[in-house]
Amino acid sequence: MMQKQSPPVNTVAMLANVGMCVSALERAMSRSEHLPGMVTLYGPSGYGKSTAAVYAANKHQCYHVQCMSAWTKKSFLENVLREMGVSPGRTVADMTLQAGEQLALSRKPLIIDEMQYIADKKAVEIVQDVYEASGGAPMLLIGEEILPDRLRQWERFHGRMLDWIPAQPADLNDARCLRDLYCHQIRIEDDLLERVTEIARGSVRRICVNLDRIEQATLAEGADSIDLAAWGSRPLWTGEAPRRRV
Repeated sequence: MMQKQSPPVNTVAMLANVGMCVSALERAMSRSEHLPGMVTLYGPSGYGKSTAAVYAANKHQCYHVQCMSAWTKKSFLENVLREMGVSPGRTVADMTLQAGEQLALSRKPLIIDEMQYIADKKAVEIVQDVYEASGGAPMLLIGEEILPDRLRQWERFHGRMLDWIPAQPADLNDARCLRDLYCHQIRIEDDLLERVTEIARGSVRRICVNLDRIEQATLAEGADSIDLAAWGSRPLWTGEAPRRRV
């Protein structure tokens, strides 16, 4: 598997969810020894959770895996060990101990993104086994809105959670951060940015798509700034496919 390339932390906008993600991980890292060491960030797709995970992983030199729907228990462990730079053992039991030992030796946190895929495969116990084998290494789990309900099926795992952090919908302050990070060629005024935020319905991804569309359209017109009045009735991206005209 190709090694994932993580962007430098200074290319990530400091959105609210980025700050919440880092704070949650730091709570797990600095907790008292008698407290559990897992935290979960969950929320709808498009809220910037994975971007927050990349920032947190870079900031604290974490091990970081992004799960896939096809992964089994074995492939999960293989990918965790490859991220750690450890050659996977022959059996699931061997690899579980390897992952736990490496977390204990390195004292690095483990971030598991798209954790709902692990829950779907009924493989949550493997994550718990790695956690126990590590002596309680800090872990940040990230997943979709339904993740806490799915994890409730595993009472012992659910009880090892230090905190549950619901990702927040992107607001105007987040949109300003994204504008300042990505739009360098034009100025998008706040009244148009408010409309973009409203249309996006909390999605960082939709805000980014609309910022790019606005910038490209404004540059094509030869302008260097645009507000809501100048944008007029032109459509913005809602994420919905247009209906076919008949």
